[in-house]
Amino acid sequence: MKRNIITIDEEKCNGCALCIPNCPEGALQIIDGKARLVSDICCDGLGACLGHCPEGAITIEEREAEPYDERKVMENIVKQGDNTIKAHLQHLEEHNEVEYLNQAKQYLKEQGVKMEQCGCPGAQIKEFDQKETDNIEQTSALRQWPVQLNLLPPNAPFFNNAHLLIAADCVPFANANFHKDLLNGKALAIGCPKLDNDYKEKLTEIFKNNQVKSVTVAIMEVPCCYGLYTTVQQSIQDSEKEIPLIKEIISISGEIQ
Repeated sequence: MKRNIITIDEEKCNGCALCIPNCPEGALQIIDGKARLVSDICCDGLGACLGHCPEGAITIEEREAEPYDERKVMENIVKQGDNTIKAHLQHLEEHNEVEYLNQAKQYLKEQGVKMEQCGCPGAQIKEFDQKETDNIEQTSALRQWPVQLNLLPPNAPFFNNAHLLIAADCVPFANANFHKDLLNGKALAIGCPKLDNDYKEKLTEIFKNNQVKSVTVAIMEVPCCYGLYTTVQQSIQDSEKEIPLIKEIISISGEIQ
């Protein structure tokens, strides 16, 4: 069958093995000094390992591959303990893979493994101490309207010859200097990878139809937000253009990491 699955650029891979612990499904191994995909059936194609490769050697492609087998994956997951089980269930939930999630929970039930209800870390309630604010009025760096990705036409004139900022919805609220440090001099598109539909097709059109000079993706540190970066990364690849891509991660307390 044809489906999404990871691919590894051997020339870029330096064998650091940072991807291995971030693939609890057990699909990756270091062989002859390089990361290798050793099992198609254990790779769900959702890309949990992508952001942990410092060389950018791991990408997602669509190709012929054996069907993903959630029950086979759970055999590996259960051996790694409760924390790995919980991380895997969160991974499936964040990507809205309801069928796989139900299969995983059914397997755990059959094996007599009890787990607390999996919840998204990005939805955990937290409160922060109030920081001192000044009364200096800041100027908006916004240069266009609309800004929501779902509302933006791919041929909007402000995309052409622009540096583009694609920001997760929560970023401007968390980061007090969003306009000065992130938006200044850029066109803007915002969206939420957890709550909205997939943006991949629209982003690919934007990159194909315009001469985008660079793309900066600003996301929150919570796991569910990383899907926005991987979607942009894949869309640039599908557009068959070479566009510089920058990732900015914002902590839930507002700092650029």
